[in-house]
Amino acid sequence: MTEPVCVSRRIDVPAARVFAILADPARHPDIDGSGMLREAIAGAPVRGVGDTFGMRMHNDHMGDYEMLNYVTEYEQDRRIGWEPVLARAGRPEDEAEVGARSGHRWGYELTPDGQATVVTETYDCSSAPDWLKKVIRDGERWRGSMTRTLENLDKIVAAEISN
Repeated sequence: MTEPVCVSRRIDVPAARVFAILADPARHPDIDGSGMLREAIAGAPVRGVGDTFGMRMHNDHMGDYEMLNYVTEYEQDRRIGWEPVLARAGRPEDEAEVGARSGHRWGYELTPDGQATVVTETYDCSSAPDWLKKVIRDGERWRGSMTRTLENLDKIVAAEISN
């Protein structure tokens, strides 16, 4: 069975400050370490399980496309996670996948550590189809991007505190 890929970083702010950024899809392109997120599609910050948010994305393989993210985990200032589903394809060969759930999930867990927070980003493709697991090397393809995302998140909250 494929194990989730997890990356953690201690960020020197309370969990509520970090969570506010993670729950606001408009902030996701700012922290994205993959370079694939372009902009959030209109919407408010996430408020609970069952919410959805859209994201315009791009990569060299798929071109421009859109994802609709279904919030599957939500605990204020503690945990947030979602399952992405292709909402608009950028190539004709991807059209058949629009609306199909692929069984992979992204999430963040926030653990208070004194005045700081340990932020753990998780990518779980254990329920994804074998073709997807192969393409993303059981999620390992994302480890570097996840590390950069947490670095970006740290820089953003540090900059907001100093302003």
